[in-house]
Amino acid sequence: MEAEDKSEEEPRGPSRAPRMRTFQSQENSPEERLPTERSGLWAMARRALMTVLLLSMLLAASVFLLYTFQTCGPSPCETPECWELSALYLASGNSKVAPCTDFFSFACGKANGTVDSVQVLAEENKRRLRGILEAQGSWHPGSGEEKAFQFYNSCMDTHAIEAAGAGPLRQVIEEVGGWPVSGNWTSLDFNRTLTLLMSQYGHFPFFEAYLGPHPFSPHTPVIQIDQPEFDVPLKQDQEQKVSAQIFREYLAYLNQLGILLGGAPEKVQQHASLSISITSRLSRFLRPLELRQVQGKPFQMVTVDQLQEKAPAIDWLSCLQATFTPMPLSPSQPLMVHDLEYLEDMSQLVEELVLTHSLPRLDGCSAWRRQAPSSSPHWRPHMFGRPLTRGPEVLYAMELFTAVRDALVTRLRRLPWMNKETREEAEDKVAQLRVEMGAPEWVLKPELARQEYSDIQLGPSFLHSVLSCVRSLQARIVRSFLQPLPRHRWKMSPWAVNAYYSIPDHVVVFPAGLLQPPFFHPGYPRAVNFGAAGSIMAHELLHIFYKLLLPGGCPACDTDALQRELLCLEHQYAAFPSHGRSSFNGSRTLLENAADVGGLAIALQAYNQRLLMHYGETTLPGLDLSPQQIFFRSYAQATCRGHSSQDSQRTHGPGPLRVHGPLSNTPAFARYFRCPHGALLNPSSRCHLW
Repeated sequence: MEAEDKSEEEPRGPSRAPRMRTFQSQENSPEERLPTERSGLWAMARRALMTVLLLSMLLAASVFLLYTFQTCGPSPCETPECWELSALYLASGNSKVAPCTDFFSFACGKANGTVDSVQVLAEENKRRLRGILEAQGSWHPGSGEEKAFQFYNSCMDTHAIEAAGAGPLRQVIEEVGGWPVSGNWTSLDFNRTLTLLMSQYGHFPFFEAYLGPHPFSPHTPVIQIDQPEFDVPLKQDQEQKVSAQIFREYLAYLNQLGILLGGAPEKVQQHASLSISITSRLSRFLRPLELRQVQGKPFQMVTVDQLQEKAPAIDWLSCLQATFTPMPLSPSQPLMVHDLEYLEDMSQLVEELVLTHSLPRLDGCSAWRRQAPSSSPHWRPHMFGRPLTRGPEVLYAMELFTAVRDALVTRLRRLPWMNKETREEAEDKVAQLRVEMGAPEWVLKPELARQEYSDIQLGPSFLHSVLSCVRSLQARIVRSFLQPLPRHRWKMSPWAVNAYYSIPDHVVVFPAGLLQPPFFHPGYPRAVNFGAAGSIMAHELLHIFYKLLLPGGCPACDTDALQRELLCLEHQYAAFPSHGRSSFNGSRTLLENAADVGGLAIALQAYNQRLLMHYGETTLPGLDLSPQQIFFRSYAQATCRGHSSQDSQRTHGPGPLRVHGPLSNTPAFARYFRCPHGALLNPSSRCHLW
């Protein structure tokens, strides 16, 4: 066994021996050991040098980044408009309030009360408009601009108006049959007088009649009969004490007007009281829109003949034909009636008054005085809209809108409750949407503008000029509806601080009056424009999809997920403190609140995307706010309204809800303002409708 083991080990010995000798020779030979040691030393030196070099580069990069952030980061905007905006923010806000618990007061709650940003801007727009109208300039004879300046000058010529006295008004009253108080009364037929008032003077004492889109065919015009607008403001929920005070003041006004027209005080008192009594009775017939919606009758489609049978006191065909000429009418003409029960009750009251010879004594003089404010502005788009629609401002505004629109499309693709087919249809709607900014396009085309106002005759008195404007406006509306492809007729003036989406024409409108400081300016930091004007644009874009949010509006969607998000939003808003009224008032308010939340999210997404694509963001001087904080501050500034300030249709919530609702659903707000978890504007759960 030992021999066998030795024979097995011996062959391995010679094979290892040379390697051992080589190792020993490398370790023991000075000639061969010196280059190896030098190579190791150089390697260690290189490693040390590389380490030092890397540390030096990291240190230099850190210093460079620190220098960059300190010197090349968002720098303050030093332009006059930025300083003015900073001063406005400081004056309107209350920095003592914690932004995470009451951002509305932080932005809008100055010491002597809440700032109404919309009202402030509206007054500033009026001041600018007045400056334009009072500026000296030469205009082409017969142009719309020339007539606008002539009209304004005649309106401001109080000496001429005072010298004319009540003469022009008496002349107009005699044209419609006179007035028994003045002693010069020609008793005309009731329907003949009503036809004159509607067609020649634009006055609708018992009902409103106007052209609008057909509810089932948006590009087909239909005459709509709606509730009247009374001279005296009447609200069914007014306190009795307040209502009595309003009637007393209105009665005093009618008495003064009657005496001015030469009536004996005792007769004037009698007829003024009768006028208020009839107005009060008519107001009690009105049914609120909310009630009609609950009853499933927000409107009814009837023919002229059917309406004649329901409300026989009015000669409907004659009155409407004279008012909407040259539109052809027939007894079978369809009408859109908003409150048929009111018309029936009104007709019975008119028949009763005609039988007792009380109706002709109704005071109609106040109708003439209220024409001036509604008629004079019809030329003003030429002047007010021009600075925006002819300069770089409109290009910047369109860039802003495009960024917001693109962010909306991106967001639509991520909605879990929207199926693929609905998403594609939604994207097509956004792609086909038209946008109009500043002023209607036609007002900037001199020839079209001249044609629009060619039928306006100014003089001989200011009152006659006003009535000429009334007739011209009515004729233009009828002509626009009779065109084969009618252009969109703006629902508000270019200086209005508002915006809207038109369902029939699929167009969104942003007037020049809205795109003004403090909501928009090309020289502002992007955060300001995206926060204010951008959020408003996104809000209006979401109006396109209101139908999807209504019950049964999107049968192909994940209705459970959609309803879950809507209920989440409703419960969340209901939990906020109510400011003077319930935080929710029907589906319309829910839709508006949803658009507020989605509009802010879309505008923020558009702003963040713009920051990635473009460098050079600035901040506002004198404010310790980052660009992202300025974005939210600007959003709140655009929504600054009083706690009880609401739109006339009561579709929006009060200012605090419009600020706190969207911010509480925006995680970025809590992050940038370092809100503690569980704070009012950093809740544990959020809604994800849009």
